[in-house]
Amino acid sequence: MDRLDAMHMFVRVVETGSFTKVAQEFSSTQPTVTKQVAAMEARLKVRLLNRNTRGVSLTEAGALYYEKCKRIVSDVADADNVVQVRQTQVQGQLRIGSSVAFGRRVLIPLAMEFMQHNPQVQVDLSFEDRYTDLVAQGIDVALRLGKLADSSLGARMLGVNPWVLVASPAYLRKQGTPRRPSDLKEHSALIYSSVQGNDVWRLRNASGESVSVPVTGRLRSNNLSALLAAARSHMGVAALPRYVAHESLKAGRVVEVLKTCRLPEQEIHAVYPSPRLVPQKVQSFIAFLQGSFDAAWWENLPQGG
Repeated sequence: MDRLDAMHMFVRVVETGSFTKVAQEFSSTQPTVTKQVAAMEARLKVRLLNRNTRGVSLTEAGALYYEKCKRIVSDVADADNVVQVRQTQVQGQLRIGSSVAFGRRVLIPLAMEFMQHNPQVQVDLSFEDRYTDLVAQGIDVALRLGKLADSSLGARMLGVNPWVLVASPAYLRKQGTPRRPSDLKEHSALIYSSVQGNDVWRLRNASGESVSVPVTGRLRSNNLSALLAAARSHMGVAALPRYVAHESLKAGRVVEVLKTCRLPEQEIHAVYPSPRLVPQKVQSFIAFLQGSFDAAWWENLPQGG
C-alpha cells in the first residue's frame, strides 16, 4: 500500500473514529488498517492517535498531521476530478445556494460562466443569509463561509475570504486614523450584526498576537452593502469582506485601516447533501470552482457586482 492510501486511511480513521468502519470502506480488514497507522507512527517516530476502549483521539502531533493529510488527499481527489468531469457533459437543473452578498457579488458571475460552458444545464440560484437545510430546500450545492459544523454533508474547501477594516478618507481626516487596535475604541464602528454581534472585533497585530477590541457605534446591520454605504458616507469604520470593499478601495472611496493587523479569514466551502454518490452536475460545478478562489481572487470580480 502506498503512502497516499495510508494517509487516506488515517484521515478516515480520524473522521469516523473507528478502524473497523474504515476497513469496511476500503474493503480491507481492521488489523490491516491498524497496522497501516502503526507503520505511519513508526516512520514518523511519533504517536498520532490515542486509542482506548471508547475509540480514538488525536495527539497534538496527530492533529497537525491530520490537517496536512486531509489537504493532500483532497487535492489529489480534486486533480482526478478536474480531469474526469471535463470528459463528461453535464445536464439537468442545478440548484445552488449562497448567502445574499456573496451570491450577488461572487456566485452570479461564476454561475453564468459555468452555464456558458455547459449549455444543457439549467441553474436555479437561491440566496439566503439564514442557515439553509440543503435536503429540505432541495439545494444541490451551496457555498458557505466560515468553519463548517460536523455533519453528514459532503464538503470541499475552495479558498479563504479575508476581511479588512475600512473608512472613508473624509472620516479619518475628521476623527483621526487609528494607529493600533486599541484606538478603535475611540471610533464609531459600523457593526455587522451577523458576525460581530457581541460588539467585539478580534484582530492579530503586527506581532501576530490576538487582540480583542470592544467597539461601539450608532449603526449596525446584517447587510454588508449597507455597512459599505455607511463607510463611504463617512459614518465610521467598518469590518468587511475584501470582496465587498475591493471596488471602493480601488476607487479611493474608502481606505484600509490598520493595514498591519489582520481580521480572521473565513474558509470558503462548497457543501452538498452527501459525500457519497455525488451527482455529475455537482462534481462538475465544484471542479469548475477549483482555482476560482486563489490568492487575491476578489480582484477578478466584474465591476459593479
